[in-house]
Amino acid sequence: MVDGVSAGWFVVVPDRELPSGVMARLRERASGVLSYRSGRPWLLGSWRADGMVAVSAGGRMLAVVGTSSTTAADLAARLKRAGSIAGLEQAMDGVHGSFHVAAFLDGRGYVRGSAAGAHRLYRAVVGGVTVCADRATTLAWLTGAEPDPVQLAARLAAPNLPYPLAGAAMWSGVDAVPPGEALHWEPDGACRTAVWWQPPPAELPLAEAAARLRGALREAVALRVRPGQMLGADLSGGMDSTSLCFLAAEAGASLITSTLHWDTPGNQDHHYAAHAAERLPRVEALVFPSAELPPLFTGLDERREPGQEPSAALRDLARRQHTAREMRTRGAVLRLSGHGGDHMVVPPAAYVHALLRRSPHTALRHMAGHKARSRWPLGATAGMLLRTQSYPSWLSAAGSRLREPAGSEPRTWGERPALPPWASGQAVDQVAGLLCHTAEQAQPLDTDVGRHAWIHQMREAGRIAGLLRAAGTSMDLPVDSPFCDDAVMNACLTVRPEDAGSPRSYKPLLAAAMDGLMPPYLLERTTKDHCGPDWYRGLKTHRRQLADWADTSHLVAAGLADEDKLRRVLLNPGMHRGGAPGLENTLGVEVWLRDLSAHPVPAHLTDRHPHEEDTVDTVAL
Repeated sequence: MVDGVSAGWFVVVPDRELPSGVMARLRERASGVLSYRSGRPWLLGSWRADGMVAVSAGGRMLAVVGTSSTTAADLAARLKRAGSIAGLEQAMDGVHGSFHVAAFLDGRGYVRGSAAGAHRLYRAVVGGVTVCADRATTLAWLTGAEPDPVQLAARLAAPNLPYPLAGAAMWSGVDAVPPGEALHWEPDGACRTAVWWQPPPAELPLAEAAARLRGALREAVALRVRPGQMLGADLSGGMDSTSLCFLAAEAGASLITSTLHWDTPGNQDHHYAAHAAERLPRVEALVFPSAELPPLFTGLDERREPGQEPSAALRDLARRQHTAREMRTRGAVLRLSGHGGDHMVVPPAAYVHALLRRSPHTALRHMAGHKARSRWPLGATAGMLLRTQSYPSWLSAAGSRLREPAGSEPRTWGERPALPPWASGQAVDQVAGLLCHTAEQAQPLDTDVGRHAWIHQMREAGRIAGLLRAAGTSMDLPVDSPFCDDAVMNACLTVRPEDAGSPRSYKPLLAAAMDGLMPPYLLERTTKDHCGPDWYRGLKTHRRQLADWADTSHLVAAGLADEDKLRRVLLNPGMHRGGAPGLENTLGVEVWLRDLSAHPVPAHLTDRHPHEEDTVDTVAL
């Protein structure tokens, strides 16, 4: 069992000569080095002793970095079963968790992250040799790369970017390896990527898929439970976080739960959270009235270590710090988050496109329900059912409509990105060019429109889970999102999408998976609260400070935002009709640029920590 939440950082280097200055810089920052038989470094970085399982035998090496169910003995047996790189993933089958895998077998190297994207991988060419790392910031520091202005412009798009642009590295010359793909090094040093993960067939009825999800979630939560340790957990009152709390209690955890009591009229989260807390054993339930917490958007003027990419999850940063501090002072060493539940267990409504071909009557019933719930126009709804637009064509069309608000139109291949009114013409041109260029070579994640949209939605959850994990570590209370484990994603993808996406049921897949493990009252909830009034109140409280940013905006200086339009929306947020994502994405990029300017050298490369060890278990096979 590995605690990968605070696993530090690592770089993987092929068994080739690098410029001496490059290797010296890495060795100076790293406190752990695993080496090839040649004596050259293979894996350098800093990690906790319980943050990695690594084995070697006869020059063959295998390492798992992250939260996993494997042990040194188990991994040694798997290394023995893996006759070659081609058989490695089959040998790794059955390892639960969320982690990186690195291997060197018979002169060939292999590195990959998680399929769900919670553990990501980046690459860059250094001295003519491709190296990879778990953090883009490491490679940017190593190569002296500058932020890519096109990627900065793209991050203004809302609600998010389509595949494969989402999660791209923010630095010129640094590339993200897409989740589900791995880096392969050949003996001559040549490097290529190849797909290692394929989605399972979506053919199981609800009951069978729910049983798989129950097992995967049980395993995912149990991996985070430590005997004798206190576990923090969000208990929002929603089905996702509540499920994790009951599974953690089942695994024997003592819990400190955090519930926000929103003062918005009609909100019910705290009521359901209280009902859950009363039925959980070994729990200390903390309730935080929103009126007693820092207003939303508090602390954006404080400079912090920048993440791997801009994050829109800034509005409640001060509140998360406050609740983390309260949980930590009571002994919590890890915080479970229900993030990713919505993304994993509920497919986008685009599943009806393929369903129409298999079962027209069922598809029409489902579409009628989705249309009524989301208030879709009739013409656009019919187009979603009938159109056969290719993915490259969809990307190109999205590039020509960046100035059009996405509105409530039905989604096909995904959510269409739109740029906010304050984005400059330069930004529009750059993002349109990026989309059109991507369309020339992009292939969808699946030929089924709905399947593609669901996998991308899941990987967006994984991407954000990585950002939450990094932010939590900086607060000294790591955050983990079990819903973003690969096994959980795989279990969800086995269900027939019409069973999991029915508009007449609320999260039917998760409800069936948790049947008997949670009180029926909690499983029967059909509402979802929001914090809209708090959002506007927070912007109003800080609007003068935020509006002043327009005078010194890094986005304006880069030519990506119009100063006057940006100032107007920050001074009068109540007049903004573009929705929260556009404004939050803009603030996320602006904050990231300011943080990057204040912290040009990544914090994880500035210190060597005494608790980190240079260890690898050597097993004779």
